[in-house]
Amino acid sequence: MSDTTGTTPTGTGGRLAKDAAQDGTGAAASASRSGDRAGGEPDALAADPRLLVRERGLAGYWEAFVRRLRAGELGSLPVVVGLLVIAIVFQAQTGTFLTPRNLSNIAVYIAGPGIMAVGIVLVLLLGEIDLSVGSMAGLAAAIWAVTSVNHGVPDLLAILLAVAAGAVVGAIHGTFFAYVGVPAFVVTLAGFLGWSGLQIWVMGEEGTINIPNNSLVNDFGGYYFSDISAAYGLATVLTAAYAAALWRGERRRERAGLPFRTRGEILLRTGLVAVAAFLPAYTFNQHRGLPLALVVFLGVLLLADLMVRRTTYGRQIFAVGGNAEAARRAGINVELVRMSVFAIASALAALGGLFYAANAGGASKQLGSGNLLMNVIAAAVIGGTSLFGGRGWVWSALLGTLVIQSITTGLNLMGMASEIQFMITGVVLLIAVVVDSVSRRTRRTAGRT
Repeated sequence: MSDTTGTTPTGTGGRLAKDAAQDGTGAAASASRSGDRAGGEPDALAADPRLLVRERGLAGYWEAFVRRLRAGELGSLPVVVGLLVIAIVFQAQTGTFLTPRNLSNIAVYIAGPGIMAVGIVLVLLLGEIDLSVGSMAGLAAAIWAVTSVNHGVPDLLAILLAVAAGAVVGAIHGTFFAYVGVPAFVVTLAGFLGWSGLQIWVMGEEGTINIPNNSLVNDFGGYYFSDISAAYGLATVLTAAYAAALWRGERRRERAGLPFRTRGEILLRTGLVAVAAFLPAYTFNQHRGLPLALVVFLGVLLLADLMVRRTTYGRQIFAVGGNAEAARRAGINVELVRMSVFAIASALAALGGLFYAANAGGASKQLGSGNLLMNVIAAAVIGGTSLFGGRGWVWSALLGTLVIQSITTGLNLMGMASEIQFMITGVVLLIAVVVDSVSRRTRRTAGRT
């Protein structure tokens, strides 16, 4: 789960390799050729020092880390530190914040806004915004409830209809934006108003449609895999998949003659991922088991991450967000990329709306209103996705949603009023935007933008 910048996934080693490719490899090769001509031996000391990070051990990694911070490459460091501070403060104040029950509830509550935030991350990578995701979530819940509960349509088919409606709505937004030229802000603001009205019309005379206990949507919020092997099995699969992907990637770099991670570093990184996977698994098994909501959310994250980092389409998203005109001249269909990203974002908003309905116990005319839109956008930004386009990573949806939900849950445990929660969340969002702006300015000064 490494940060993704520009068109290339980068972690510590990956970013160093990128640095070397941009401004170090050519210098090192030139120095090597000069040494060969002068005395028959390559001049190793003339090589870019960033290529020798691993050879210098911990000191080399520390210097690389400091260099990245000075260049404005903060990655996910601020939000990780923020999560640690939040956990320590609320645990000290309440004594129950880090209990298995509370952490399991947080895992369930982040699924809906987290899935929606994944779509917002994709839109932000284009340098645009989608203001309609809240109303789309409410409309999707209304479509599902009316078709499944009121008219007896099979539950799974009703879910697919709701998500498909989201994709169609997003495609409409994207068409007006990409092909007609209407600003995305205006198109999605109009969608926010229009789809809210359609949601009320679909619901008809009923203010709320409750979810039956035997519904799949009800399971989105209340089903747990109680067998302990489920949580531990998922942790094992995630760790093994990460290790295999890392090993395969480093072997390819080695064969290509590029800097690569040693076996020791691969084992260390795999160990850290194992801790991050097995600790939550242990915690969930102390309560009711692995929540289905978290499984679906992780599935969406993994698929979106693979799409963004490992496919041509994902690289095109970064290219369009970084410089649309340059992407067009490179042969990328900018309009199609923009339209499809808005379709994906709305489809994810529709799916997230079903999780909201599950947690609320039913679909209503008010679902999707309030501060839902702002929380979803805030989650993407707080997690580390830039508002200026072309920079970010899918996993910021998880980190940002965790921050917001942890603050909400902690303040609820302390008995704080909702207005206090809004103010604190607003301050956290402002801090995230300030950090993004300052780091962007620092990168520009360092010649990395």
